[in-house]
Amino acid sequence: MKKYFFLLLLASISYKGFAQEINRFNPDTIKTITLDSTVNIKAEKLNVETFIKRVMYDTSFYQSFRDMKRYSFIAENRIYSYDKKNKVDGKVYRKIKHNNSGPYKMEYLVKQDTGKIYKKNGKYQLYTVEMFDYIFMNAYNTDFVPNAPQPDGKGGTNESYKDKLKTLIFNPGRPIKVPFIGSKTEIFSANMRQYYDYGFTSGTYLDSIPVYRFKVSVKPDLSSWTKDGIMIKELVTIFDKRNFNILGRYVDMKYSNMLFDFDVQMNIEMGYFGDDKLPTKITYQGNWDYPFKKEERASFLIVHKDYKLEKGK
Repeated sequence: MKKYFFLLLLASISYKGFAQEINRFNPDTIKTITLDSTVNIKAEKLNVETFIKRVMYDTSFYQSFRDMKRYSFIAENRIYSYDKKNKVDGKVYRKIKHNNSGPYKMEYLVKQDTGKIYKKNGKYQLYTVEMFDYIFMNAYNTDFVPNAPQPDGKGGTNESYKDKLKTLIFNPGRPIKVPFIGSKTEIFSANMRQYYDYGFTSGTYLDSIPVYRFKVSVKPDLSSWTKDGIMIKELVTIFDKRNFNILGRYVDMKYSNMLFDFDVQMNIEMGYFGDDKLPTKITYQGNWDYPFKKEERASFLIVHKDYKLEKGK
């Protein structure tokens, strides 16, 4: 059971140190933001606690994925897997039309696979790909509610793990019961705050939207031993100044012990479409290694475009 959970957990993370066979879609902090200067906290009447509470208890970020069900749109998905020598051994390209004008329909405009993508039973070779597909490709069809009670187990172990995984991605800092990791995800707890710097700056997103960038990063003067024991290395969240909507998130996670090893980065960006903010780009790259399982290395680029609000939705 514990083994399978880590496969689910690590589907949300990525790695940036591989030799380059292709453009790795490096999910650096959001490229579409231009930073100004450090915010005058007194003048703005803001403090770090304001941002921490927003990060931990926000529901709008995941709701943006759920709002996609009211739109028709085009999704382009590129997935690459790598062997131990960092050579590409699998490619997936999907151009999909999501039609929500009536009963939901998904139409493949382009579907190309090369290399080692599927098992003989038709399932993905990599659990990373399988779970990434579950979280992001089907987000608008799930019943995830960020502040809902934890599952009682009746839905099965896998469903409980999926809920924990979504909490880790969309509500970072909140406690989740993860074997071997424990409280390492609680980066805003009294115990963990001694290891992090918290700060925010002012900037402009997409050339016109005034934003705050709230950054949580490991303190640079910590010992190497202490740094190695910290899982979330950096967390960046972009807030719209006008309404405190979350427009983007970048997360960098790395951890290693005798049972597993992972090093990951992921970036999610939103854009406004009418009164809604919707996902426009998701990038991911990473690897994980678990005893008796094949090491998984993958990178993703997912782009959503041509959103069209359907009548009556």
